Amino acid sequence: MGFGSYDESEQERQQNDGGDAGDGSTVDAHENDHDGTASFEAGASTDDLVSALSEMKDDEDDE
Repeated sequence: MGFGSYDESEQERQQNDGGDAGDGSTVDAHENDHDGTASFEAGASTDDLVSALSEMKDDEDDE
């Protein structure tokens, strides 16, 4: 039996096992789609945030 034959029979076996039998094994990527908008206020200026990030990176380098 060739490798290709195994691939085909294995694929058929998996399809016959009921892969889409409603057992929750599939994921609906569009289940929670929405057309809304999201916004936030950081409460800090961009300079403050960049400075804080630089400090965090410096702390990582020190470890």
